[in-house]
Amino acid sequence: MIRFWKAHGLGNDYLVLDQDALDFPLAPAAARLLCDRHRGVGSDGVLLRVATSAADFGLRIVNPDGSEAEKSGNGLRIFARWLVEAGLARQLAFTVATPGGVVECECHVDDERVTRVAVEMGHATFEAVRVPLSGVDGEAVSVPLEVDGERLVVTAVSVGNPHCVVFVPALDDDRLRWLGPRIEAHPRFPHRTNVQLACAPTRDAVEIRIWERGAGETLASGSSSCAAAAAAVREGRCDPGRITVTMPGGVLAVDVRPDWSLRLDGPVEAVCEGTLAPELEATLRALSC
Repeated sequence: MIRFWKAHGLGNDYLVLDQDALDFPLAPAAARLLCDRHRGVGSDGVLLRVATSAADFGLRIVNPDGSEAEKSGNGLRIFARWLVEAGLARQLAFTVATPGGVVECECHVDDERVTRVAVEMGHATFEAVRVPLSGVDGEAVSVPLEVDGERLVVTAVSVGNPHCVVFVPALDDDRLRWLGPRIEAHPRFPHRTNVQLACAPTRDAVEIRIWERGAGETLASGSSSCAAAAAAVREGRCDPGRITVTMPGGVLAVDVRPDWSLRLDGPVEAVCEGTLAPELEATLRALSC
């Protein structure tokens, strides 16, 4: 039987599986079924532990549409807690290899359980070629982007995965739902992109709404928080240092350092654990073979 563990970071929920427990590779169609909230277990993505020689542990991140993400801040924090509680990580600090680079995780324990995880998310870069965003030479900071005839001013940034931050006077959920899918699939983002509508009410705070690549509107996102905080500093809206990022799901803290390295800190809450039913396991195997 295939065991799973489910947790969330501010409402952004993931399923954790171990590739060693599977006798088949997890195909996109199988991931879509697992994430389906009516026919599967339901989640914003799947975190799959995989073998690696680059770090203490390896992680594959699969979006609910079956595509794969290079990095996920909330996913990494959830994965880190699972590693500790599953007895795989014998210390509270360790490294995890993702397609977006190797990161350091540090777990904090309260009443003998992990309640908070901090992740060194690597360095933010605004170089258009590294996001990537086509049609821009140098940094993609406050650059024009036309979306269905509307001219926006955006800042594109990579924190191991691509982001497009749009600062607005006020946050509007309907505006996000209109702009999000159009910017995500914009032809100038060849790998698609995550999208944040953002405002910076103070020099140490950012508020965002999130449209995640491959997932759509989400309550929270760790990498989106890092991207929005870094963009706020780069545009001069916030000062370097510790920035609180508020989303519909809650608040995360991002340290933006002078060298553009980023540290993400926030809570993780377990939801459930169990085994997949034989019928679902058989369907997943059939979809993956």
